[in-house]
Amino acid sequence: MNVLGISGLNNSVAFKKKHFPDLPRVYYRIAQGFDAAGALVNDNGLVGAASEERFTREKTTGAFPVNAINYCLGLAGLSPGDVDILAHNFNYAPYEAGYRESPYSSALYDEVYSRDALLACIGEHFPGQGWEDKLVQVPHHLAHAASSFHVSGFDESLILVSDGMGEHYSTTVAVGRGSDIEILTQIPSIHSLGILYSVFTLYLGFVFNMDEYKVMGLAPYGNPRKFLPKVMELIKLHDDGTHTISVLFRNETELQRETYSATIEVLEEMFGPRREPESEITQHHMDIAAALQTALQNTLLHLLRHYRRETGLENLCTAGGVALNCSANGVLRRSRLFRNMFVQPASGDDGTSLGAALYARQQQEPSASRERMGVPLWGPEYSDDEITRAVEAADGFDVTHFDDFGDLAAHVAAELEAGQIIGWYQGRMEFGPRALGNRSILADPRPQDMRERINAIIKKRELFRPFAPAVTAEAATTYFEIDPGEEDLYSHMLFVTRVREAHREALPAITHVDGSARVQTVSEAQNPRFWGLIRAFEQRTGMPVVLNTSFNIRGQPIVCTPQEAIDTIAIADLDALVVGNYFLTRKQGD
Repeated sequence: MNVLGISGLNNSVAFKKKHFPDLPRVYYRIAQGFDAAGALVNDNGLVGAASEERFTREKTTGAFPVNAINYCLGLAGLSPGDVDILAHNFNYAPYEAGYRESPYSSALYDEVYSRDALLACIGEHFPGQGWEDKLVQVPHHLAHAASSFHVSGFDESLILVSDGMGEHYSTTVAVGRGSDIEILTQIPSIHSLGILYSVFTLYLGFVFNMDEYKVMGLAPYGNPRKFLPKVMELIKLHDDGTHTISVLFRNETELQRETYSATIEVLEEMFGPRREPESEITQHHMDIAAALQTALQNTLLHLLRHYRRETGLENLCTAGGVALNCSANGVLRRSRLFRNMFVQPASGDDGTSLGAALYARQQQEPSASRERMGVPLWGPEYSDDEITRAVEAADGFDVTHFDDFGDLAAHVAAELEAGQIIGWYQGRMEFGPRALGNRSILADPRPQDMRERINAIIKKRELFRPFAPAVTAEAATTYFEIDPGEEDLYSHMLFVTRVREAHREALPAITHVDGSARVQTVSEAQNPRFWGLIRAFEQRTGMPVVLNTSFNIRGQPIVCTPQEAIDTIAIADLDALVVGNYFLTRKQGD
């Protein structure tokens, strides 16, 4: 059985621009259906998965994922007609009556959310394949839940899905057992913890539904106690583990709901004027971010403590945009509420393409394999010949080819030790927002100024932003507060933990202001080339850690093709690039 999962709502932003044409650009992020992606699952398991942004170069695009679909089908040697089930990550049909209450929402349903709109879009790109009979619409939070539980390796688990919103809900608590997922409770989107975090993101001068991770990175610079009581005034915790957030339904008109302007006004009354984008970030803003992050963590703990007691389950799976909050994940892990945790690495809506496919498959084949996933290297890979052609066509570079990977790794390790910042392009592209060693920018984590250099010159982003350490799995417990046996938990770069105090001074470029780091463990079994490079760096320096950040610059998706990697050398001002077995540097004067 070939099950193709897709995510995204093709017409969502265009619809909003048509009806609200004069809004500042930032408000068009307040919409559903970003992070379009495709994932293919067959009888042997997952074949491939990729986000549409990597092909179109439009970050977080919600456009119909025709390129991602073609990639997945091509990988398996299939044509569109070979697809048995097409699973989509939304099902708005049960809520149609509510959308018919106003002309605007009725048009929104017809043009963006309805099955007919989706079928029309599919038929435009892949006509005549009988999609009406093949299309399965999976409720959004069930797609998120399946994306985590069905690849966790757990036989049973509590499941937490938390995001901005699905069709109607913002938080879902469920239990997964075998092939079944049973919903225990759901919190409506009008009380969305994710949306509250996003509205604060907008208030703090960042981009709604995109820059929440910046607020997370800013929070450690602040004092949460200063504003935590005020933030918690906005969140009412209930004895059944749920919460309500009344400030989110202050928005009464269509325009207010599309901009959250009434909620922003309340925040300005409580915390002072909103920060203008690109203006100075003050201690006041840092303290608000710290309080917001703590409030998020407290609310999640409140919910999970209740359902841990109610169910007695010792495993936890999470997904949804809130599950990408690595600091909150670290707090949940350190709470020891659950013996085991699993966070799906593509926890945003791109991952629901995988979840929709897995959910649809389990419905048809309950006995289908549910093995734990490894590192999600599921995207495109380019052959040696394709890489060679791209390198030979590039002008202005000195190029060295290494026949032996060990020699290449040793050379790159020496360049890193010398202070070089290097693009590292290998094998299959990662699925999800994290660069896990195949589409990465690497540097020595030991120089005091390395983080500032990369933020200012390479990534061209805010100087407070931290970078992740990639450490060999064998050395992880030595350098970071990771318990033996938990190394695999950190392989997806989704948990913040502390750098052990004895090593903080030696690792300033990856140690955040509060002594923490978003760690990625690297094993030889799951990524032998990246592991081999880190080992080569250790052999030269004694340090089994490198700084790892995504291979892109501000505002652009992670690179996909060898040509994009080569083009990015000049744009990002990298010192060198490794693509396959080639080592490239710009010729002097170029």
